Amino acid sequence: MRLLVIGGTGGTGQEIVRQAIADGHDVHALVRSSERARGLLPGARLFEGDARDQAALRRSLVGCEAVISALGTPMSPVREVTLLSSVTTELVAAMRHEKIGRLVCITGVGAGDSRGHGGFFYDWIFQPLMLRKVYQDKDRQETIVMASALEWVIVRPTILNDKPGTGEVLATTDLTKVHGGSISRADVARFVIDQTASDQWLRKTPLITTG
Repeated sequence: MRLLVIGGTGGTGQEIVRQAIADGHDVHALVRSSERARGLLPGARLFEGDARDQAALRRSLVGCEAVISALGTPMSPVREVTLLSSVTTELVAAMRHEKIGRLVCITGVGAGDSRGHGGFFYDWIFQPLMLRKVYQDKDRQETIVMASALEWVIVRPTILNDKPGTGEVLATTDLTKVHGGSISRADVARFVIDQTASDQWLRKTPLITTG
């Protein structure tokens, strides 16, 4: 399968690209600087441009069958954040133009109805103080995806770490017993790639953590 990865130079994005190529997928990556990304994303076909630019998105989407958005943004306690929703608006339009149906989008625990399920410190201190503006934009991002006619899956990982993958991912939309947790980027990548060809979580918002 030919996949476009948005946010491929981030920690989770790099892992997605690496695993997808190892699986035999043909991976496109839209990056700001191909010179910088070349060493980070070996084996991917790089397209240089701004992900908010419709023309750049369409170039990178040609021939693709699915898109993975692993786009992230730095912590922003005060400054407004609009990158995630701006890119997603343009991405949905570009996918519609190129007739590509499947979008797997990574947001995070604390977005949408998963707010309040990250554990005491995360819910009451870290997210409100350091991530409030980011998660306001993640909420807007999710709303844009859900309102689209795409075959979407929104994946909400718990706290990310860089440990080796365990292969033991708990995915759920029943959040009644979820109060925190963590998951490796490698396990997130594996789960996300699998969703490009699976309907198990189609048009759902699974929260994923390590079992």
